[in-house]
Amino acid sequence: MTGILFDLTFLLAAPFWALMILLPKWSWTTRIVRSPLIVLPIVAIYAALIVPDFANVWASVSNPTLDGVAELLGSPAGAAAGWAHMIAFDLFVGRWSFLDSRERGIPVLLMAPILFLTIMLGPLGLAAYLAVRSRRPERLG
Repeated sequence: MTGILFDLTFLLAAPFWALMILLPKWSWTTRIVRSPLIVLPIVAIYAALIVPDFANVWASVSNPTLDGVAELLGSPAGAAAGWAHMIAFDLFVGRWSFLDSRERGIPVLLMAPILFLTIMLGPLGLAAYLAVRSRRPERLG
């Protein structure tokens, strides 16, 4: 079951990434991506993975140590939960970047590689977007 949840995690996120990268100007893309609820199916997978071992997870995250986190992530269920955690947050950050870039008039051809970087290496995609964003003031009205 853990393997299925692991595989399902990205499959649930992929359509939203495809909309933002491949169809950024389609009217339905903004309507769909505007909802923060797009991450909920992935959050549900994360919950399904951590709830059975919640006491251990809580102990590891409430007083983190390198060894404790390594042990937590060192099992198939821990790796799948870590993956779901990353995918949910990367999608939420990508969603924010996409919507914010539309408000600032940042070209979609510039955003496509930034969003791809966010999928692949989340924090680096966020850093790239923040660098671009700092040079584009928000449009008024």
